[in-house]
Amino acid sequence: MRIELQQITKRFGQVLANDHVSMTIEAGSIHGLLGENGAGKSTIVKVLSGFISRDAGSVLFDGRPANVKTPADAIRSGVGMLHQDPLDFPPLSVLDNFMVGRGEVLSKGLFSGLKFVNPDRARREFHRLTEAFNFSLNPNNRVSDLTVGERQQLEIIRLLSLGVKTLILDEPTTGISADQKTALFNAARQLASEGRSVIFVSHKLEDVEEVCDRVTVMRAGKVVGNAEIPCPDSILIDLIFGKELALPMKPVTRQAEPMLELNQVVVKDDRLTLNMGDFTAYKGEVIGLAGLEGSGQQLLLLLCAGLIKTAIGTVVIDQSDMTQKPYPEYIKHGIGYSPADRLKDGLIRGLSIHEHFILRSPARKLMIDWKGSHQQATEAISTFNIRGKPSSHVERLSGGNQQRTQLALLPVPLNLLLMEHPTRGLDIESTLWVWQQLIARCQTGTTILFMSSDLDEIMQYSDRVLVFSGDQVSAPIESSKLTAEKLGQMIGGRFVEAEPASI
Repeated sequence: MRIELQQITKRFGQVLANDHVSMTIEAGSIHGLLGENGAGKSTIVKVLSGFISRDAGSVLFDGRPANVKTPADAIRSGVGMLHQDPLDFPPLSVLDNFMVGRGEVLSKGLFSGLKFVNPDRARREFHRLTEAFNFSLNPNNRVSDLTVGERQQLEIIRLLSLGVKTLILDEPTTGISADQKTALFNAARQLASEGRSVIFVSHKLEDVEEVCDRVTVMRAGKVVGNAEIPCPDSILIDLIFGKELALPMKPVTRQAEPMLELNQVVVKDDRLTLNMGDFTAYKGEVIGLAGLEGSGQQLLLLLCAGLIKTAIGTVVIDQSDMTQKPYPEYIKHGIGYSPADRLKDGLIRGLSIHEHFILRSPARKLMIDWKGSHQQATEAISTFNIRGKPSSHVERLSGGNQQRTQLALLPVPLNLLLMEHPTRGLDIESTLWVWQQLIARCQTGTTILFMSSDLDEIMQYSDRVLVFSGDQVSAPIESSKLTAEKLGQMIGGRFVEAEPASI
């Protein structure tokens, strides 16, 4: 299906999110949509997929004007969207989620006019699609047990079962494994080969260059250029940011004093038992946690944050024994935690940036300091370059600006900062800026443990790396002794001799 967007305009209050945006997506193509956070990428595809209404402009499907006002309208017209956070029902089974939106209208009998879902037919369609795209999904599993990549696969086949001819992928490679990314790209290529179109929304140049045929670049709500792929990075970066970007240098920040000491620690959940043994992280050090999603990295972060307890062993932070102590004690000892799921675990839907700063303030006074907290929010918006106002609700911010808000809410100083995917959903410039802030914290003695699916990020910013594979954890490895190939092999379970746990 050929899609034409003509002069699309969308405002949110005084913010002009889309400013007369025009582009064409050809049938049988994978069309990239590039731009920094807040450039208007997500807004334009949400207009196309019926999640928000346009203020002006027109949409044409195969040359015919389309009146898309709801997601149901879009799906009936052949357009489906995979959001950054897949839309599903975690308590239900994979098959139940697959059947959402399906059904046949009964034409006869007492229940004429009602929709009826045939589970057996749905199960056969489920298996046909998973086999066609080489997805490994068990229809009987609960969605709450799936990784982000598996949830994406489920949503893709659900949309395809509803007959979509154009599939929108919004930042689809964020937080998924290398194997899942390969499967996703193969599925996109297969769809294009069948004459369908794929709109690939991303801020990652390497992903766009690997899978797309053509790219449209947006900046500040406008289309600033188009390019055929392959295209030199320098041209795309200049279109996205209007300037060249320089990588920040990672100075030596590791000190001799220990900050985190794990002694014969064993931590487990319902699926995994992780034996950390003895491990020491030092003041000012950055420890990268590499591995497939669900291999234990999050367990370690939750343990060090005081959100779960060790089954065996002791946890010492800044020379204080924190074993079995409650979470508030960890906060008092200067431990900060930044989760990957911003709107589930990090921020609160329905509250403004200002109200988040009120919640962050120590609860020591009878009266709320509205003026002081408003000033804090205003200063944070300026310092962290958040595209919003103190009154902006966090769920209305772009993913990158939600991440900036989450970072702005972290207290200063911190002894230990624990982060899940610290640059998830961020464009290149925002990623560089975040790491400048994190490196500055390390220079004051903060120790950082972070997990990431981006191996380049792991190797570039870590002093040492822990590799997680299944229920195994490597000894810490100096990042200078790693290559992407070696790290990938270890993530796959081919552990090699590594540095001892302490230095």
